[in-house]
Amino acid sequence: MTKRADARRNEKALLDAAAAAFVESGVDAPVRDIAARAGVGVGTIYRHFPARNDLIVAVFRHQVEECAAAGPELLATSASPHAALGRWIEIFADFLVTKHGLPEALNAGDLHAYFLERLVPVCAEILDAATAAGQIVPGVNPVGLLRGVGNLCIGAGRDDGYDARQMIGFLVEGLRKA
Repeated sequence: MTKRADARRNEKALLDAAAAAFVESGVDAPVRDIAARAGVGVGTIYRHFPARNDLIVAVFRHQVEECAAAGPELLATSASPHAALGRWIEIFADFLVTKHGLPEALNAGDLHAYFLERLVPVCAEILDAATAAGQIVPGVNPVGLLRGVGNLCIGAGRDDGYDARQMIGFLVEGLRKA
């Protein structure tokens, strides 16, 4: 059964609001704050997501889907496949940086498998396009690249001067074919 357009919009607004609240306040953000951000009642949240973990998992999946959808769109609209790769990696990094506070959900086997199933093929598609265009070195493993970006995101957001985006920019620039 397909959801009505207004129900899909409400659910997207709710998931976006929950994601923003989780970034600011952690996964224990009050449901009333999430509801207020989304412009819905608290009961609406509980109708869609009876348990907090249901909401956390739905936010994670929603953000994975947005990241996956961005890949083909960027390939179609960017000046070059390398530019698409750089922008997509930034979106991926933003996704990772906002996942602090969700370690239990991120380490859950089914969510990790879902994450890999949806994002590795997108990364591979962009890498293949950039390789075919002669813009990056051949043989970049998409899982290795995603893992490397993930490792660069560790510690992002602290006040010690570390700039994950700068490091990721160096990584993406380093993929260029000389």
